[in-house]
Amino acid sequence: LGTHFDLDELLKAIWHAFTALDVDKSGKVSKSQLKVLSHNLCTVMKIPHDPVSLEEHFRDDDEGPVSNQGYMPYLNRFILDKVQDNFDRIDFNRMCWTLCARKNLNRNHLLISDDDAFKIWCIFNFLSEDRYPLVMVSEEIEYFLRKQTEAMGGSWIEEKFEEYKLQLSSKHQCLNVWELIELVGMGHFSKGMDRQTLSMGINEVFQELILDVLKQGYMMKKGHKRKNWTERWFLLKPNLISYYASEDLTEKKGDILLDGNCCVESLPDKEGKKCLFYVKCSDKSFEISASDKKKKQEWIQAIQTCITLLKVGRPAPHHEARQKRRELRQKQQAEQEELELRMRELQTANENKQRELEAMRKKLEEAAANAAEEERRRLQTQSELQDLYRVEMDKEKMVRQQMEEQVAQKSSELEQYLQRVRELENMYHRLEEALEEERQARQDEETVRKLQARLLEEEVSKRAELEQIHLYQQETISQTQAEKQELERERLAKESALQSAMQQLQQLEADRRGALEQYEEVMKKLADAANNTKSWKDKVVYHEGLMRLIQPGPKHPQKITNWGPAAFTEKELSLREKDWQEKKNRPPTPQ
Repeated sequence: LGTHFDLDELLKAIWHAFTALDVDKSGKVSKSQLKVLSHNLCTVMKIPHDPVSLEEHFRDDDEGPVSNQGYMPYLNRFILDKVQDNFDRIDFNRMCWTLCARKNLNRNHLLISDDDAFKIWCIFNFLSEDRYPLVMVSEEIEYFLRKQTEAMGGSWIEEKFEEYKLQLSSKHQCLNVWELIELVGMGHFSKGMDRQTLSMGINEVFQELILDVLKQGYMMKKGHKRKNWTERWFLLKPNLISYYASEDLTEKKGDILLDGNCCVESLPDKEGKKCLFYVKCSDKSFEISASDKKKKQEWIQAIQTCITLLKVGRPAPHHEARQKRRELRQKQQAEQEELELRMRELQTANENKQRELEAMRKKLEEAAANAAEEERRRLQTQSELQDLYRVEMDKEKMVRQQMEEQVAQKSSELEQYLQRVRELENMYHRLEEALEEERQARQDEETVRKLQARLLEEEVSKRAELEQIHLYQQETISQTQAEKQELERERLAKESALQSAMQQLQQLEADRRGALEQYEEVMKKLADAANNTKSWKDKVVYHEGLMRLIQPGPKHPQKITNWGPAAFTEKELSLREKDWQEKKNRPPTPQ
């Protein structure tokens, strides 16, 4: 059959044509229609047609229609076994497509042309599973839609396809060819793309998967005769590089045949051309200039990949990737079937175990009945023994209960005693705090009294001084007229001193009032402390009974004076007295 076509893919296209001829969907087609189909297949595949062979093959059959299984032996013997690699695959596919599209293609609401639908049909045959009726599984659907989105320059949205897969669950995660054409043709995964972009995306995927075009684009090629540089449209396939006058592929200029002995290498810039590389074959070399460094590297890498695959005898990357995906799915399916088989084996073993357990359960029930009778006799004996011991146990329980009641009563008395001791200790602490507050209040009272007496003494002294100043002023006024001016100045100075002394007197009166207020506040605190002390004394006497009254001070009457520890110290008093004498003896400042 050669290396450029796959028998399974030919059978897929023929299956579509055969199914389209089955109008009533009975699985059979009339012989006249099969004659037309066979004649068309021989014509497009360039096989000599023998119209008599079909009649001879089905001579023993009745005149009714022929099933797909009945047609396959004839197809293999008289057509597929004679096919050579000398026919146009696209013409073959288009003939089968014409037969089936007329019946099955619904063109309503489609955004794509019939030619685009034909290309999707070819892609479906390439990616569908090798079982009938033909379907494409979700993994291959995602592969095709992802490549189409990338070809259109869009971004693949994984979440959107996952939502679509949930809708496919009712269809066993697969689509037939007409559902796939409707999915792509109605733009479910190409929102925002115009028809031209959608068509270009389909065409690019078609060229890669069906026409084996691994890379294409414009580059400059150096001629072998005139050595001039000409722009050509290059197409890279697994075993050759074709170059055309333009991208419409109407005028082919030549081919570069690739094999395992070819090589591709980069060249330095020369003759005003950049991004150069050359492809060296057994008979000649080709110098090519790419548009930029990125394109140059992509072409070198793509050509080198083809040479490497040819050298090791491996198929094109997309064929190999498809085969790996199928093998992985077959492996997963085999594992799933093995798992289901093991589950069935486990279920069978479980059922056997259940039967064994049921038999054991019956034996256990019989043993349990015997044990129950034995247990009844044992319980009867035990009941008799329990009756003998019950009286002794009741006596022992009564004695133990009496002892527990006595222990509980003693524990309660002990707890009450300990609680009373804690209360007494707490009262002692509070009584000490109250006595301390009363002592502090009395000390504050003594301090305020001494301060008040001190202020009163200073006030009396100031008043005497003011009276002397006033008498001296009166005497000065009664002097002679000649001393009047001098006396007037002295009088003004004395008046100034008098005003200063009056201010000091007012300040002393204010201090005295403040001291009196403090004294009243201390007296109030003292009264509160005395009441608090008396209250705590009463409580202690009530709880203790034998405690004697604790007096806050000596029993003899306390003498209240204006001097004491809280008043001015002797040193401070002497300093204040000295200062006051200096002010008194200092002559008044003349005004």
